[in-house]
Amino acid sequence: MKKSLIFCLILILPVAVYSQDRITGHDFTTRSEVIAVNGMACTSQPLATQVAIDILKKGGNAIDAAIAANAVLGLVEPTSCGIGGDLFAIIWSAEKQKLYGLNGSGRSPRSLKLDYFNEKGYEYIPATGPLPVSVPGCVDGWFEMHGMFGKIPMEDILQPAITYAREGFPVSELIAFYLNSGTRNLKRYPNVADVYMPGSHSPRKGDIFMNPALANTLELIAKKGRDEFYKGSIAHTISGFMKEQGGFLSYEDLARHHSEWVEPISTGYRGYTVWELPPNGQGTAVLQMLNILEGYNIKDMGFGSAEYIHHFVEAKKLAFEDRAKYYSDPAFNDIPVKELISKTYADKRRKLINPDRAARNVKAGNPETGNTIYLTVADKEGNMVSLIQSNYRGMGSGMCPPGLGFILQDRGELFSLEEGHFNVYAPGKRPFHTIIPAFITKDGKPFISFGVMGGAMQPQGHTQIVVNIIDFGMNLQEAGDAPRIRHTGSSQPTGGIMTDGGKVNLESGFRWEEIQKLIIKGHQIQWNLGGYGGYQAIMRDPETGVYYGASESRKDGQAAGY
Repeated sequence: MKKSLIFCLILILPVAVYSQDRITGHDFTTRSEVIAVNGMACTSQPLATQVAIDILKKGGNAIDAAIAANAVLGLVEPTSCGIGGDLFAIIWSAEKQKLYGLNGSGRSPRSLKLDYFNEKGYEYIPATGPLPVSVPGCVDGWFEMHGMFGKIPMEDILQPAITYAREGFPVSELIAFYLNSGTRNLKRYPNVADVYMPGSHSPRKGDIFMNPALANTLELIAKKGRDEFYKGSIAHTISGFMKEQGGFLSYEDLARHHSEWVEPISTGYRGYTVWELPPNGQGTAVLQMLNILEGYNIKDMGFGSAEYIHHFVEAKKLAFEDRAKYYSDPAFNDIPVKELISKTYADKRRKLINPDRAARNVKAGNPETGNTIYLTVADKEGNMVSLIQSNYRGMGSGMCPPGLGFILQDRGELFSLEEGHFNVYAPGKRPFHTIIPAFITKDGKPFISFGVMGGAMQPQGHTQIVVNIIDFGMNLQEAGDAPRIRHTGSSQPTGGIMTDGGKVNLESGFRWEEIQKLIIKGHQIQWNLGGYGGYQAIMRDPETGVYYGASESRKDGQAAGY
């Protein structure tokens, strides 16, 4: 009896409802939407947002501005992203009146075999060090986007990041916090402290941080192009360093890299079309969850109700079991994407949900077959870019090649070592990826470009944003500020099975009486301060062409337009 009472007391205090009276909008909303007509940029850092707006004003388009913002973010937010990581994008072309998808993720080293991990006794690929490093796809992704849609020279696009890297910028409170924790973990690796701990400690809030090595690297890329990164001096530095560290990523791996233009996948949801990218990313899970939820009257359930939270979590469990089984590199597997996102399959899976009881464990279906940044930019011509880019696990692997000013990603950690698994490690293979951009169209016209960063939170965040806007009628900022749900404990693409139903993490703002109902249904509720993702979005009014921008209140985000 005493244990139960203590649990309830611990639970109720953090999730008490904090509200602030507002003239308009919900009490959880932090600010109004930003509204402009000529262009809009929404990123997780104000300096990057302002650079994007500057590029638009100088004659660049949304694609140019997105690349410029991403380059700046790699400098000012190295705890999440950088040119050592991968990139995905969904682009609406105003000229072609069409969506384009870009998979800019890199492949595993071709000289590293599965037998290596087995012989060394690894159960999982480690999170840091040389082994989880795959080819960084970001720079090639920039040049693919620019080659297809860019308007102004790459030298002009990268110059703001070069200038900030050389002259310095003031570090924000949030980035200072993550730099401290990230460098504390990674400083044991060569060159990390040299780049990110000037004066023997990581930059503190308000410190001016300079990264001249990154400035030189970006300058080389701007002048000599993407081949300087994958076939030139930068590639030789990376491969030589990795060999010294006992790694396998080679010059040949870098030289063979290429991004892929892919067809976005979609599902209809109450008259709107929601778009994601196909695997090796996890965007398919968003479409699966929405298909399941569409069978319920979510609007009448009400935001924050136990009924809605329960059905959301149960739909997530079902989608994530399929995620764990099927999502992987399509070049190595026949993935039943079409069947997974079909309405027929959703109907079948929906029948497994008990409206009164939380599932302890679920299995993947058998469909019948025949720490990341997100940004979005729109321009006056109507082009819109939904872009996400990451090192994975914050600052990445800790592998910091000398003189280059960035850390290589650790995406290879997401491979499974289980033979026969769709996502099992193989040479030259793309790992399962967590980062996903999203887009919504209405009657074939662009409506919303958006994303929610944050590992396994991303499909859950995407789904909640769509439901908040379409079912609950929230505006763009309200949809992002609304308290979020994050379920943990589902089976993972790297291995590990959910056996206890997992945990439901709830942000401050959900009412205690609804939480009690969830506990009665068998959900294990816990409070967590972070881990709810980072959101940016742009909405286009199809009648007037006016843009509405929203940005994440949980990070340093800024939406700006002109």
